[in-house]
Amino acid sequence: MTIANYISIGSMVLLSLLILVQTRGASLGAGLGGGGEVNTVRRGSDKSLHNLTIFLVVVFSLSLLYNIFQ
Repeated sequence: MTIANYISIGSMVLLSLLILVQTRGASLGAGLGGGGEVNTVRRGSDKSLHNLTIFLVVVFSLSLLYNIFQ
């Protein structure tokens, strides 16, 4: 296994954990447009988790692309 494989696996595990940790008060119906507050502002740790999740999505995507085209 190469370092890119370890990066892919590590980022996948961390990304899964971060997605599970994030809590939203919206159900599936609210996510599809049914009721609920639309405009929310992320503050504090919620904003940090959101930004870290975006960073890990980019790292995971790039590591997968690297493994595909290697």
